[in-house]
Amino acid sequence: MSHTVSVSPHPSPTASSTAPGPVPKAELHLHIEGTLEPAQAFAFAARNGITLPYADEAELTAAYAFEDLQSFLDLYYALMAVLRTERDFFELADAYLARAAEQGVRHAEIFFDPQAHTCRGVPISTVIEGLSRALAAGEERHGISTRLILCFLRDQSAESALQTLEEARPYLDRITAVGLDSAEVGHPPSKFREVFAAAEALGLRKVAHAGEEGPPAYIVEALDVLGVERIDHGLRCVEDPALVERLVRERMPLTLCPLSNVRLRAVDTLADHPLPGMLRAGLMATVNSDDPAYFGGYAGENFDAVRDALALGEEELRTLARNSFLAAFLDDDEERRARYLAEVESHTFG
Repeated sequence: MSHTVSVSPHPSPTASSTAPGPVPKAELHLHIEGTLEPAQAFAFAARNGITLPYADEAELTAAYAFEDLQSFLDLYYALMAVLRTERDFFELADAYLARAAEQGVRHAEIFFDPQAHTCRGVPISTVIEGLSRALAAGEERHGISTRLILCFLRDQSAESALQTLEEARPYLDRITAVGLDSAEVGHPPSKFREVFAAAEALGLRKVAHAGEEGPPAYIVEALDVLGVERIDHGLRCVEDPALVERLVRERMPLTLCPLSNVRLRAVDTLADHPLPGMLRAGLMATVNSDDPAYFGGYAGENFDAVRDALALGEEELRTLARNSFLAAFLDDDEERRARYLAEVESHTFG
């Protein structure tokens, strides 16, 4: 099931435009809670009567020096305290879509973490109503089509995930897929076999984070036990040549997040990122922003960063953009997918 909105063409550049814009792209790995900018955090906190443990935006931004995934997650979940109302979730998503549109995003498949909100007493209805209202208006306001993906927190229990899926039942017309995120090490995909089977029975698509900090074996589990259709991250697949061959053979999309990988120390520098080799091997790689407010860049900045640090040429960038639309959950609207792909093929790089 997917949340489909009315079709209207993306606004065309004006006749006076001289420089080409960013390459059209889909964003397939984006945590909406990870778009909470420091200024928004303080604004929402003030509106909701919450005092943040930071003097100002500069002090909060300085806290974004992460040692690993867990150090990021500690701050990430703490800042969610400012998200309380439907208005907060609407404004958060609408602000993301506005930024994404400026960077060439035509289609966005957006993760959200209901357990991180319901555990604070925020009803799942508040979260979904706010987000879905912003996404439903996303095409008219920003020229972006959208899908919503409900993620389960892997460091919570499988029972909690099942309860969350049950709570989401009244809203399945607005949800396209389920995913699996949060702290990876020690929480293998197989832990969530039952809830993913239940989601499939409800007609939901399936994705999962695997192979970011966890081993290549977690990618195999996500494929074989959960039956996912995309691997989120998948960076460590390069450690297992047989797995790489399988991923290439099955045309399994990988939603890579280069700036995130650097900030969370999965790679030392962007120049060390294995993306060029992954493309040469034939892997269906895509480039995404993950949690852009925390990791230093949205989709366009990630594209620019890998272009510059890895010396990617126009055809490699075009391949990344093409892959993003091929990997998108647009099976219910192939005409739209074809239109987006035509934009990629006709794009002129600056």
